[in-house]
Amino acid sequence: MAYDDELAARIRDVVAEHADSREIRMFGGVCWTVAGHMAVGVVDDDLMVHVGTDGVGSALDRGARRATMGERTMGGVVLVGSSELPDRASLDSWIGPAVERARAKPPKPPKPPRAAR
Repeated sequence: MAYDDELAARIRDVVAEHADSREIRMFGGVCWTVAGHMAVGVVDDDLMVHVGTDGVGSALDRGARRATMGERTMGGVVLVGSSELPDRASLDSWIGPAVERARAKPPKPPKPPRAAR
């Protein structure tokens, strides 16, 4: 599954300002973690944002839609269409709170490296 490379580059520019961020390929796209917690990502042409279960309602009011994987709705995660993100300020309005939410949690310890195959 492909994802929007241009949107990923825009997100990368914003998230890279945070020293404790990490880019990971997953869900057929790419996501960024902060302190080991998923904050944002790109799936298809959408920004995927972890808003928490308490933030879904307000995110939907702002124009986001629920994120699904197959038949399952992802709890606390929404999708924002790239057309809703015309500039840096609109992108920051989604990424900033997601980064702060991830940073507010205790850092996850790093996973041990996978055994060589």
